[in-house]
Amino acid sequence: MRTRILLFFLWGSLASLGQSKQEDIIDQYLTQGAYHYHYTQQGWNDQIDLALAQDSTIAVLWQNKALPYWKMKKYDLAVACYDQAVRYDRKAYLGRRGYLKCIFQRDYKAAIEDMQIAEKEYGYDYQNDHSYAFYIALCYLQLNNFEQAKITLEKDLNRTIQKQGESWLHYLDLFYMGVIYYELRDYNQAHHYLDKALAEYSKFSDAQYYKGMCFLAQNEKNKARTIMLEAQINAKQGYTINEDDAFYEPYPYQVNWHMAQWTIPQDIP
Repeated sequence: MRTRILLFFLWGSLASLGQSKQEDIIDQYLTQGAYHYHYTQQGWNDQIDLALAQDSTIAVLWQNKALPYWKMKKYDLAVACYDQAVRYDRKAYLGRRGYLKCIFQRDYKAAIEDMQIAEKEYGYDYQNDHSYAFYIALCYLQLNNFEQAKITLEKDLNRTIQKQGESWLHYLDLFYMGVIYYELRDYNQAHHYLDKALAEYSKFSDAQYYKGMCFLAQNEKNKARTIMLEAQINAKQGYTINEDDAFYEPYPYQVNWHMAQWTIPQDIP
């Protein structure tokens, strides 16, 4: 019994010592090292490589090593680093990897798998203010599995309403629900959700654009032209999807007014 107690305290001391050493490495090479550079500077990666040479099992080092690769669209390298982050801190980085695969890499099947497993293992959670279910629905939308996208997002909206009330619904949740119904050709429901998104964000140009697309599908060309012209003005003023990472990557169905296919259809009188 005494030997078992001594081994327990010895193991605890070694674990504490190891954690302290890792904290020192993080402080020296991240806090006092890489963070003194912009992540696009070579010094950022140099400092992290020095840290990894000391201890390659520190997940946050791999997460930070991946950062410039995501921003520079070197997705294979970014995912390889994130795989290591997940290996050493699965709970912290599995769902995050799924989010990044969805928004940056656009590997939608892999993103769904990561987030579904993360939710199964660790419970309901969020990335960048949105639930795993939100991103899973986006992935299904991008895979043209519109019915599954609707089921997934609808379930999540109902969960939010039941737990926190309808006022907690995010304008993007409502927007994508409208887009899903547009793709399902249920234009009345699409209008319903797009109007709700616009009630939260009145100059939201992307929601206005898809309302115009619904009007076009319903052969209401005058209404379509009016709201699309308004959307164009609001887009030029920056009223679009304003998520943090939208600065780096366009979100699904975000209107790109610089491309010809996103212009207002010419046959609208």
